[in-house]
Amino acid sequence: MLSFTILAITFGVVFLAELPDKTALAGLMLGTRYRASYVFVGVAAAFTVHVALAIAAGSVLTLLPQRLVQAVVGVLFLAGAVTLLLKKDDGDDEKIKDPADQSFWKVSGAGFMLILVAEFGDLTQIMTANLAARYDNPLSVGLGAVLALWAVAGMGIVGGRTLMKYVPLRLITKVAAALMAALAGFSLYEAITG
Repeated sequence: MLSFTILAITFGVVFLAELPDKTALAGLMLGTRYRASYVFVGVAAAFTVHVALAIAAGSVLTLLPQRLVQAVVGVLFLAGAVTLLLKKDDGDDEKIKDPADQSFWKVSGAGFMLILVAEFGDLTQIMTANLAARYDNPLSVGLGAVLALWAVAGMGIVGGRTLMKYVPLRLITKVAAALMAALAGFSLYEAITG
């Protein structure tokens, strides 16, 4: 059953955590060089694959005892918050081979492969698995995560440069870390009292 509350929580957490990530920059780079709609199709398809894998991993976690799952989820959220706060911008540019032309398949394929490789095992994929385990509602978590990732990719492709002029990256990172720390505290509280 679809829960708009869980969908909204997932969307907010994943959206804020993904904004300072390399995806927005990769989308911006591809979007300035190639047709935006072609890039978006490839990127969106890659994120859909990532979310499906994360939901599957989170669903496996729901088979474990609830207190143990809450404790693990809490620790992982806390680790994610610390990772966001300690993350330094290392100028790591993702390298992909330029498509030889502007054909749909080459451009969307380049976007798909870039995101599929760059985001595998990424913080937001791990967070999505945690949220799937925490809420035991794969549809709501999956939809919230996919929409958040698509929104960030779309913003990166269409207007990433403008966003970064008005919203400092450090602020976005701190808000995402605070949300993850709050979710960690709530999960650990439930693990202890549950």
